[in-house]
Amino acid sequence: MRFLVRDRILGFGEDYWIEDEHGDKVFLVDGKAMRVRDTFELKDQHGRVLVDIRQKMFALRDTMVIERDGEPLATIRRKRLSLLRNHYRVHLVDGTELDVSGKILDREFAVEYDGELLAVVSRRWLHVRETYGVDVVRDDADPALLIAVAVCVIHLADKEREED
Repeated sequence: MRFLVRDRILGFGEDYWIEDEHGDKVFLVDGKAMRVRDTFELKDQHGRVLVDIRQKMFALRDTMVIERDGEPLATIRRKRLSLLRNHYRVHLVDGTELDVSGKILDREFAVEYDGELLAVVSRRWLHVRETYGVDVVRDDADPALLIAVAVCVIHLADKEREED
């Protein structure tokens, strides 16, 4: 499954649609303005909230949290002691970890579980400006979670670049 994401994302109060490869609107990213921390909701085409995405407050390192139905689902932060700045770790509540690495700022990276590819984020196969694709490779993967992971990682990398 391939999804198209507009690259002007994660601005406070900005909403944007994520489309499937046929141009149909699938997910809405609803940016929440006037919040102390960065907060977004990923909704389906009927307006139901699938996951909440927010910046974790009072963390030593920039951290994003993904919740489903008010319960924590995943925590995302840059990997500690990594020589590469473009390496993030996703800790799921069930104890598993996803590894995100590649050229985050260029929108060219992969999401893996235990060395197995789950999703690829890339601009290479797209001709639309300011758009990148999230290609969910495994059929049993959760597209909403993987899109939320991509959104969080890009947000954290962009924020880190702004601080440098």
